[in-house]
Amino acid sequence: MKHSIQKIIVLFILVFTSSANAQVKNWTLQECVDYALKNNISIKQSELDLKASAIDKKLALGAFLPTLSADASHSWNIGLNQNITTGLLENQTTQFTSAGVNSSILIYNGLQNQNRLQRAKLAQLASQYRLNKMQDDILLYVANAYLDILFNKENLKVQKNQLAYDEKQLKRTQELVDAGSVPRGDLLDMKATIASDNQKIVTAENSLFISKLSLAQLLRLDDFQNFDIADVSIEPTPSPVMNEKPEAIVDKAKQIRMEIKIAQANLDVAERDLKIARGAFQPRLIGFYSFSSRVGYADRVVGYELDTTNPTTVIGQVEGTGQNVIQPNYHPVLGSAKPFFDQFSDNKGHNFGLQLNVPIFNGFSTRGNVERNKINLERTKNAFDQANLDLETNVYKAISDAKNALKTYEAALATVEAREKAFGYAKEKFDVGLMNSFDYNQSQTIFTNAQSDLIRAKYDYIFKTKVVELYFGIPIIQKQ
Repeated sequence: MKHSIQKIIVLFILVFTSSANAQVKNWTLQECVDYALKNNISIKQSELDLKASAIDKKLALGAFLPTLSADASHSWNIGLNQNITTGLLENQTTQFTSAGVNSSILIYNGLQNQNRLQRAKLAQLASQYRLNKMQDDILLYVANAYLDILFNKENLKVQKNQLAYDEKQLKRTQELVDAGSVPRGDLLDMKATIASDNQKIVTAENSLFISKLSLAQLLRLDDFQNFDIADVSIEPTPSPVMNEKPEAIVDKAKQIRMEIKIAQANLDVAERDLKIARGAFQPRLIGFYSFSSRVGYADRVVGYELDTTNPTTVIGQVEGTGQNVIQPNYHPVLGSAKPFFDQFSDNKGHNFGLQLNVPIFNGFSTRGNVERNKINLERTKNAFDQANLDLETNVYKAISDAKNALKTYEAALATVEAREKAFGYAKEKFDVGLMNSFDYNQSQTIFTNAQSDLIRAKYDYIFKTKVVELYFGIPIIQKQ
């Protein structure tokens, strides 16, 4: 029964391990790049900046359109008000409704609106350039991290192969020690070598894990424990770009690199800012139009009738005769207010015209703003010149690094070939007892280190060559 339970537990562990391993996705470089471009935080921030610049452009376009507003109000006047029928002040409540429409359009303001629109377009273009540069940078980071994983994988294979070979040598040394052919100290040396091999494997495995973790974090993956890349074989190949003159690569980079385009766009924006500031010196001409009307709800006079109880009123006497002057005594007949729309039509009014505003003095605000934008323009020009100098420096450095990486790779390749022959010769001497185990292990360690150095030099050369190609307009990998 106990053995059956153990078998079930072992079977469960094997099934679970197999299921977990099946979930591991081996990412290609293209998949890593595509995923990073969609999920990287810096790229998302740049995309938001681009959307914001599109809104600014829309607002700049809207400044050319006329403004339009409508207003309406209804009021109650309670207290001492003039009676419209008697003209006397009385305590009463009256109501009024008023409504209107206002519109204005900016005709001229020193071409500020036109310059603001051009500035918004340039700012949007600069945002697009910054997004493209951020994508290129992320692509470069991903490629570098990917190659780092490939290097650590190959290095781990070298260390494991070395361990497997040393374990075979340990078994053979044990047989020779048992036969009395070699001293026991050789066996201890081989055991120490194997312990060192295991330590190197642990270090190599840790380096591989760290490189995987770095790429997973760059991709913003939570499950980095199950993250791995596809095993691919990449060999260095001569790049035709390295045959180009450095000046040609620099000229090409200045034409296509986003950092130069960003600096140029910022310079254009600064020039527009200066034009906008200078436009404030010029007069503003505004056209306006308004419509309004009013409706009242108080009773109105609809006619007059003779007062039958007091039909006449003495208004004076004729001088000399003393004869009374009389007139008929009429009093107003009140009726309800006119219909709402009749009053609205009768009381309507229009107002339109032009308004000219000529700036004369505003406490040096406009002049100070112009001077500030002049300084900013000079700073932007310096930044543009510095961007060109930095790019030129980076290109020459990248070319130099690639050439040195090639020399290092060729030297490492020659070193491996020489160390391989030296190790083969040491093995022959060790097999016939002409070399002790310590010297043999030393030769073997030197050969293993040379292999690791070759792998490191290979991937360093591949990456630095790709950087030079990137400056020449050849992408490391296509963005999809």
